[in-house]
Amino acid sequence: MTSTVPAIDLRAAYRAQKDELDAAIARVTGSGWYVLGPEVTAFEEEFAAYVGAPYAIGVGSGTEALHVALVACGVKPGDAVFTVSHTAVATVAAVELAGATPILVDVDPASYTMSARSLEEAVGAVQRAGTPIPRAIVPVHLYGHPADLDAIGEIARRHGLLVVEDCAQAHGARLNGRRVGAFGRASAWSFYPTKNLGALGDGGMVVTTDPDVAEQARLIRQYGWETRYVSSMPGWNTRLDELQAAVLRVKLARLELSNAHRRDVARLYARGLAGTALELPRVRAGAEPVWHQYVVESPARDALRDALLARGIGVQVHYPLAVHQQPAYWKRLPRIVSLTATESAAQRVLSLPMFPEIADSQVEAVCAAVADALSPSGHLVA
Repeated sequence: MTSTVPAIDLRAAYRAQKDELDAAIARVTGSGWYVLGPEVTAFEEEFAAYVGAPYAIGVGSGTEALHVALVACGVKPGDAVFTVSHTAVATVAAVELAGATPILVDVDPASYTMSARSLEEAVGAVQRAGTPIPRAIVPVHLYGHPADLDAIGEIARRHGLLVVEDCAQAHGARLNGRRVGAFGRASAWSFYPTKNLGALGDGGMVVTTDPDVAEQARLIRQYGWETRYVSSMPGWNTRLDELQAAVLRVKLARLELSNAHRRDVARLYARGLAGTALELPRVRAGAEPVWHQYVVESPARDALRDALLARGIGVQVHYPLAVHQQPAYWKRLPRIVSLTATESAAQRVLSLPMFPEIADSQVEAVCAAVADALSPSGHLVA
């Protein structure tokens, strides 16, 4: 059945800024400069200012942003990088691209972000083992909710570890009044079309407060060139193109408004679903999420998903398998700590439709479909 309420509507996002986007695209196509030109430079400056950091370096994707950030910060083979297993595989893929060993830690079941207690346990276990060498922490601001950076940062300082934030789902999220992305040594951002700040293709950004990291990232993204055709260090090709930068400049100007709409949608869901047996999202004190996804929990998740899809509601599961459960990883990655909350989330979470252009009537239709599918006890209605 065709969804009456889609999970996301990228055409609506385009229509909302059509004239500005078309003008930006025409500006680039008429310029004759398509890679690493004035649009990229301008977007880097604007995005750095938005995050609250002095440096931003555009790259080809969010995965490459994390890869470049780790390498620019000095992560190398033989190092341990602590991150979560309840995340997109891209997070762990980037750690392995840097040559490091991912050490997976559990999440806080309330926010689905890195558990400081599990992180402390994992760091201690690796230190006692003596290998790999603890080097970095990659907290993921999953679903648009900031990770517990105060506690994570304290652990990092105590153990001499650097922090690289995975901000792929958290454009504009705040913690204690500060936007995420400038708490650690560096941060990595994705501009995949479905993100809160999405391009019309792939794109990513490394943001940092460290001038040395910024310089390393700029060299790495284009063959290690300090001057054209002269490589001062090994690098690779991961460049943000002019077209995507121009599109993102247009969308950045509207990001705060779009995020405000997402917050309104989250409030509508909270009210509309309050009488159901679903476990609704919780927000940590001091956190201001940007609701990249609105994620609920149900012990009957799979059956509920199927029932809502049959009713025309475009729900999704992020993520049905944790990284350590994926066929490509489960036999290879070290298991250091319990991942109980992570494994529970993989079985229970369900993402409801969420995008800035969703109408109130569509949110109400989702809530009605949930109530129709579930009995008050949380069991599916036959």
